[in-house]
Amino acid sequence: MEHVHLAVEEDDLYSGYNDYNPTFDSEELENDVGFQQAVRTSHGRRPPMTAKFPGTPIGPRSLATSFGARLHMASSMGRPMTGAVQDGSARPMTAVRAAGYTSALSRGSAFDPLGQSRGPAPALEAKNEDTPEEKIKILEKKVNDLIEESCMAQSMGALQVALEKAKEAGRKERALVRQREQSGSADHINLDLTYSVLLNLANQYTNNEMYPEALNSYQIIVKNKMFSNAGRLKVNMANIYFKQKNYPKAIKFYRMALDQITNAHKEMRIKIMQNIGVVFICMGQYTDAITSFEHIMSESPNIKTGFNLILCYYAIGDRERMKKAFQKLISVPLGIDDEDKYIPSNEDTSSNMVIEAIKNDKLHQMERDLKTLAEKYIMTAAKLIAPAIETLFATGFDWCVDMVKSSQYVELANDLEINKAITYLRQKDFNQAVETLKAFEKKDSRVKSAAATNLSFLYFLEKDYDQADRYADLAMNADRYNPAALINKGNTVFVKQEYEKAAEFYKEALRNDSSCTEGLYNLGLTYKRLNRLEEALDCFLKLHAILRNSSQVMYQLASLYELLENPEQAIEWLMQVISVTPTDAQALAKLGELHDGEGDKSQAFQYYYESFRYFPSNIDVIEWLGAYYIETQFCEKAIQYFERATLIQPTQVKWQLMVASCYRRSGNSQKALETYKEIHRKFPENVECLRFLVRLCTDMQLKEVQDYATKLKKVEKMKEIREQRIKSGREGSARSRREGRESSAGSAGISTPVLISPKKSSVMDSGRSSSSTKGERLSAKMRSLPGSNEPYEASSPKELDASYVDPLGPQMDRPKTGVKKRVEDDDFADEELGDDLLPE
Repeated sequence: MEHVHLAVEEDDLYSGYNDYNPTFDSEELENDVGFQQAVRTSHGRRPPMTAKFPGTPIGPRSLATSFGARLHMASSMGRPMTGAVQDGSARPMTAVRAAGYTSALSRGSAFDPLGQSRGPAPALEAKNEDTPEEKIKILEKKVNDLIEESCMAQSMGALQVALEKAKEAGRKERALVRQREQSGSADHINLDLTYSVLLNLANQYTNNEMYPEALNSYQIIVKNKMFSNAGRLKVNMANIYFKQKNYPKAIKFYRMALDQITNAHKEMRIKIMQNIGVVFICMGQYTDAITSFEHIMSESPNIKTGFNLILCYYAIGDRERMKKAFQKLISVPLGIDDEDKYIPSNEDTSSNMVIEAIKNDKLHQMERDLKTLAEKYIMTAAKLIAPAIETLFATGFDWCVDMVKSSQYVELANDLEINKAITYLRQKDFNQAVETLKAFEKKDSRVKSAAATNLSFLYFLEKDYDQADRYADLAMNADRYNPAALINKGNTVFVKQEYEKAAEFYKEALRNDSSCTEGLYNLGLTYKRLNRLEEALDCFLKLHAILRNSSQVMYQLASLYELLENPEQAIEWLMQVISVTPTDAQALAKLGELHDGEGDKSQAFQYYYESFRYFPSNIDVIEWLGAYYIETQFCEKAIQYFERATLIQPTQVKWQLMVASCYRRSGNSQKALETYKEIHRKFPENVECLRFLVRLCTDMQLKEVQDYATKLKKVEKMKEIREQRIKSGREGSARSRREGRESSAGSAGISTPVLISPKKSSVMDSGRSSSSTKGERLSAKMRSLPGSNEPYEASSPKELDASYVDPLGPQMDRPKTGVKKRVEDDDFADEELGDDLLPE
């Protein structure tokens, strides 16, 4: 215990830290005797004279000379010096020469411990690339790079580039093998590299549909015994034979591959057996296919195989086995987590963050896709077998619904019920469809909304707008965010001509689903009705960006540009329409009309003729073509068009008069006379026909001229009497109205002047439209043709008989028709109304 020192409380624990070795004190060098003596005598070659810690005396030293033994000299710290003699034995000097010191330092030499005076280090020795080993390594690297570039090009869709890279890799690999053989290292050939080159080349041949070359490459690999596990590549060869529809060889190679794959690779064996079953289906050998699929369903069941098994049973008409296969299908485990796993809890914040991170990751997306695929297969299988497993399809649907309700796909039961209603619709049994859909009114909101949407759509098609509006409201109340329900509601408001309200519903549908093309289309039609053409144009331009090849959208754009008095843009959009649907007669006729308005008769004739060729029943087109040929003095060619118009409208006398006139213009008086006689037989009171008969009989000096003249006078007299009666009746009604107004004004003490506008008494004028239409322009063109002294061209409307129906009357309101009916402003086609109301 005498060597143990206890700390005194008064001692400073941090004392001594500010003390330093006086050797480093440069201010006292002048008083340091040892330093001054070293400077004056040996120029510092003596061992330095150091001291111990402050307060200790300097100990004795023993000097060493170059002659004689080195004596002990203690350092200032009590440590023996390097090279000193201890216990009578000499210790070698260390860390002296290595630090740059030498015992015989020449005078004037510089202190250079790092050897910098010797200059920079010599350059590294260059690698000799001329050696065979280096050449082989470089060539191997080039081959690997080419394989990688080929795979990258194939992944980007550049199949031809990928094939060229694969071929170049094959050439360089063969050069590499030759070089190894020449260098005598043939035993060190890289078989993995050769395998990679051949496999990549075969794959690229297959991608470019060069199947014979691909098969040759696979054969080289398969026949080479040095390649391990090459037999499984026969699966790829079988796939090629399948693409070539060589099904027997495909079966053969699938079975060869199956024989060479051990049971350890169970999943691969299952996939090969599934391919064998598919090939048997393509060959029509359903029994063999059933054997393969049943084995798979017993070993490792999956959705796709279960669906294929149902198809095979359906093909052979086995009802009971169809039911069993459907039960197996809905019991296949998907191996995915429940959706409740992704519902965050309010307590644990860290777990909520994890759930939020994995909610939309790729794994969860893959699970959702797998579940969607399973539901698709189950729905398709149920719709397929429901009419087949029972005598009544409704009973079959009920059985499928019961099975689905007892499985993990409970939510599909309601969708199956809706599909049952759709099947009723396809069978034209609308009452049963409506009853089935009405049963969903008490179900949950999602199903109720879907059923009500379909009911609204059905009633709208039946033009029962009140019921359509009622069920549209029901669908909206069940699910306000259902865009189809909002569109149906907008349609019911649209037909009531409440366009502003309809636009609001369409906008709300677009806010809920920005990709709802039906809502955008109907919104554009609504703006068009409101004469807000710029906004309508904006809607259809947006829709065109989504539906690039929609002819309806492009036609509406052309119509809007025509209304905006921009015929050049209208023609351009119509050209796009006929590029998508070249047989659209209505679009071709519209192009002809626009070119005619621009004064380009030749282009107008071309498009009108093409329209007539695709749809030869359009009266407007027929009338324009006939007038064009008359105007260009080709009356014989105009006859065929007016004869077709006669077939389409046999009660319209004007087309038959046109035919007779064309015969007369072309100099065929006899044929003209026969035609006029036939017209007179059908329309005995037609003044125009009688006048022509009188003129022709006079020119041809026929005896019937007197009879026709007598009939003409009688018809004209009857017409005058009829006109006088009409005139007197109008005057009497006008007088009574005037007297009534005067009496009412007199009773009020006010005298009101009455202005009576003159009215024409012509029957034709009463049906004439005040607006200038295409029919008016064409009829005006008819009247302005050469030979205006002819009665059917120059006669005023007063001279026409009542049996002569003016072309500007009833046919003005006839909707334009075509091979494909064009959706006009107020036409709501199936594509516009109900979104996905009637899914297939």
